[in-house]
Amino acid sequence: MGDYTRGMQFRRNSLIALWMFVTLLTAWSTGLSAQDTSHRGRKYKAPPPTSTVNVTILRADDGKPIENASVVFQVLGDKGNMELKTNEDGKTTIDVLQTGSKVLLQVIAKGFQTYGKQYDVDKETLAIEVKMKRPSKQYSIYENHEAASAGSGGSGESGSGQKDAAKPDDSSAQSKK
Repeated sequence: MGDYTRGMQFRRNSLIALWMFVTLLTAWSTGLSAQDTSHRGRKYKAPPPTSTVNVTILRADDGKPIENASVVFQVLGDKGNMELKTNEDGKTTIDVLQTGSKVLLQVIAKGFQTYGKQYDVDKETLAIEVKMKRPSKQYSIYENHEAASAGSGGSGESGSGQKDAAKPDDSSAQSKK
């Protein structure tokens, strides 16, 4: 085989290769333009709608705001919670709670009773006002509580029934003699 035939064969192979390259490039570019870009990758799922919850913490006795109170949100059915602190006006805001969820709200402030209540977050905006009380006196069984039980009314029994159980009945004591 001579140089002439090798050159002709090289030209022919080069033309076939060029023709295949152009054909593949054309097919690839038409395939790109025909692709629907909305179905590429993972499907986009819009986040659920959220509500804004405004919480105001006030003193029950004089209505003044409580600064730096801990406001804890626990979404029922989920693990974890979200804790916020109140500002100098006794206010805090959260805007990531899913609309339609049930939330347990807990408020903890130094020098006040802990507050807790369940709320339905069913509106776009929810305003909650909490009036915090000072701790009441601790109940003791060693103190006299007759005034409290006499004021309770009802069937004439003592409030807890402990007083009656501790004092023996006169009729049973006389029958044993």
